[in-house]
Amino acid sequence: MAVACARLPAMTLTRNAGSPPRGWGRRSAGLLPFRLAGGLQVFLGHMGGPLWTRKDAGAWTIVKGEYLPEEAPADAARREWAEETGLPVPAGPWIDLGEVRQAGGKRVVAWAVGADEAAGAPARAKLDAAVSGTFTMRWPPKSDRLQEFPELDRFAWWGAQAARERIVVGQVPLLDRLVATAG
Repeated sequence: MAVACARLPAMTLTRNAGSPPRGWGRRSAGLLPFRLAGGLQVFLGHMGGPLWTRKDAGAWTIVKGEYLPEEAPADAARREWAEETGLPVPAGPWIDLGEVRQAGGKRVVAWAVGADEAAGAPARAKLDAAVSGTFTMRWPPKSDRLQEFPELDRFAWWGAQAARERIVVGQVPLLDRLVATAG
């Protein structure tokens, strides 16, 4: 599927050209930016498209996307960050959060990345300016109409407890690992 990225003009990013090998399953890699502004805060995206419009609990996610065996997961996480936010990866240190398996069977590997804008590092992006790439789907269902939707329709900083209430259930262990590390 081709994905246009609003922040990277005249560029179409192609996701997952080819098929995964038998037994590979669906795998995603992503980044969970965090900052320590009056307590731990994490940056999440709300899943885009008409199926998620009116949902809040369980409708927020780390910025992630699928990858194939020939791509290193960390490289996929960087690529997906650019695709889904239109911003450079925050310049802070990376913390390996390991892997989780979501309810649908998808495996998600993630890293937390320091994004404390107060530190003043010039390479750190103002994450509030994130703009997602898009995807196309048939909507309404069973119609011949194709519509374009953002992959993530909004972004927000959440305190650890608020994030826990909103993040996809299968990703809660990733958040818990960051809380334990940054604690």
